[in-house]
Amino acid sequence: MSNRLTRLAALAALVLSCAPALAQGAWPNRPVTFIVPFAAGGGTDAFARPLAAQLDGQLGVRVLVENRAGAGGTVGAAAAAKAAPDGYTFFVGATHHVIAPALYPKLSYDIERDLVPIAMISQVPHVVVANPTKVKASTLAELVAFAKANPGKLNYGSAGAGTAHHLAGELFKVLTGTNIVHVAYRGAGPAVQDLVAGQIDLVFDGLGSSAAQIQGGTIKALAVASQKRVPAFPDVPTAIEAGVPGYEVSTFYALWAPKGTPQDIVDRMTAEVRKALEAPSIKEAWARQGSDIPTLTGPAFGRFVSEEVARWGKVVKEAGVKLEQ
Repeated sequence: MSNRLTRLAALAALVLSCAPALAQGAWPNRPVTFIVPFAAGGGTDAFARPLAAQLDGQLGVRVLVENRAGAGGTVGAAAAAKAAPDGYTFFVGATHHVIAPALYPKLSYDIERDLVPIAMISQVPHVVVANPTKVKASTLAELVAFAKANPGKLNYGSAGAGTAHHLAGELFKVLTGTNIVHVAYRGAGPAVQDLVAGQIDLVFDGLGSSAAQIQGGTIKALAVASQKRVPAFPDVPTAIEAGVPGYEVSTFYALWAPKGTPQDIVDRMTAEVRKALEAPSIKEAWARQGSDIPTLTGPAFGRFVSEEVARWGKVVKEAGVKLEQ
């Protein structure tokens, strides 16, 4: 009897020791959640949702998008950093999250320490977009001339204080010597909605969240903040062509996992994202939004994140940008 109990105990111990590996090997066996730290309809959403839909088919489970807006995208980032590292929660962040450390000294998470880089999923230039009724300027030069002649009369919306949209607007003001009032929103989606409705004048937006409205004619694009024109919008000049040299701003969007997520799950998701970005439907959707198909994944993307944190920290310090209280 004693030998039998010993054998049963050993068998039970073996089963228990294998359980995590068996559960991990079965990943995913229930829905996966992508936390998007801005309101629905913004640039992050515009790339997260098609990617989630593509991964639905590849992974064989639902990939859900959960919008958690607030504090320039840091509320959602903090939630993702604190999520269980079991492979069922991922974070879709953006350029805003490499800027945040320089602007929010008391963040409850560290983008480099608490989140594991999976892959960059898209990268788009910013675009200067205006409400066609409120802003009579038809070129960037006309906009600058009006803003100089009427300091403080124009305003611009952003995805939130400290986001890439905010800094893109502040950089534009510095380069053009203009005074344009900043209005912070809880994401690019609400800002663009108010732009369409005529509640604000301008948005220095990532092209992804403005593309459909530009194509539909509800807002007008005055210039893209890139070195070359965007193939999807060949008639929109670059800011350099339009008379604002040095105005080059882009936003990247990317996927992270909470620290501690098993490496085999990280590797599997990285491979699935790479595969998804090669899907014809994704390539077509990204092209419509003026985005390239990035190739940065894993440690290489992690090094890029660290470089961007340092670069934006220097920009914020030298520009003296402070969050509005």
